[in-house]
Amino acid sequence: MSKYWSKLTKKVKPYIPGEQPKDKKYIKLNTNENPYPPSPRVIEAIKQAADENLKLYPDPTCEKLKATLADYYGLKQNQVFVGNGSDEVLAFSFMTFFDTDKSILFPDITYSFYPVYADVFHINYDLVNVEDDFSLPVDKFFKSNGGVIFPNPNAPTGKYTSLASIEEILQNNMEEVVIIDEAYIDFGGESAVKLIDKYPNLLVVQTLSKSRSLAGLRVGFAFGQEHLIEGLERIKNSFNSYTLDRIALAGAIEAMKDEEYFQGTRLKIMKTREVVAEALGKVGFHVIDSKANFIFIRPPRIPAEDLFHQLKEQGVLVRYFKQPKIDNFLRVTIGTDEEMDCFIETVKKIVK
Repeated sequence: MSKYWSKLTKKVKPYIPGEQPKDKKYIKLNTNENPYPPSPRVIEAIKQAADENLKLYPDPTCEKLKATLADYYGLKQNQVFVGNGSDEVLAFSFMTFFDTDKSILFPDITYSFYPVYADVFHINYDLVNVEDDFSLPVDKFFKSNGGVIFPNPNAPTGKYTSLASIEEILQNNMEEVVIIDEAYIDFGGESAVKLIDKYPNLLVVQTLSKSRSLAGLRVGFAFGQEHLIEGLERIKNSFNSYTLDRIALAGAIEAMKDEEYFQGTRLKIMKTREVVAEALGKVGFHVIDSKANFIFIRPPRIPAEDLFHQLKEQGVLVRYFKQPKIDNFLRVTIGTDEEMDCFIETVKKIVK
């Protein structure tokens, strides 16, 4: 009964994930999951890790995974933080770097978990209105604030912000932390990790859920200079010392090591994305240029909400956001070629 809830629980509006219906079989293009399975090396590592040692706690410092990530990105081990998915890493980051007496900045069209975290941790925020083409107005992030956070590429639009623009934001916020949420960076963008040694106020957050096909394993990480990582560790160890289990650690390490498999799957998704965007453009869709594993589309001759419902009736799930500026767009995850062929044919029938 809600009478036992705290004031915070009554007030907060939780994040709503993409639906996971079980009433029938769907082509699932609504949650930005990778359509391809994890590397076989990951599966084998997980099987080997499922042994009698599960009776023991995992390594609370995740040293082997941190060393693997540091080696991959050319960083020092003390510049790496890991957690239970990038959502947890982001939550720790809000607690670590943002104060309640200053307003942080993030775009008005962005990952919808940001305002949820801000409410939960009593952090004020100001929204920066994106441009008509959904790009970020870089200079609007220069005003006095308590910190900056945005995804790159942005969600749910897929729009990418160049490293030159990110450097401008960093240079104009040297007294506050700027968090770049790179959940989709591997699908065509250039990571800001290369800027870490140059900017003491930069934190880059990534995940294995998308490009490494490990949404079910829950592994995320952050990169930044040592003083930022130390702050994250202080919060994490005041909350949960064992964020990653033995299974996740084993799988994550192999996922980072199998570069050939990673490159193969991400390139397939990028190629399919361009084919789908071109096909939709030919039948009148407005397709936002994407550097993510999804596309953001506005349909011709039919409201996006109607198309969303008709696609669902036809067994195809996509994501619809009923909010200003984007209530006539749909976000469509890039699936396999076969799934996307079915999606395109279904869409053509509906819009005609």
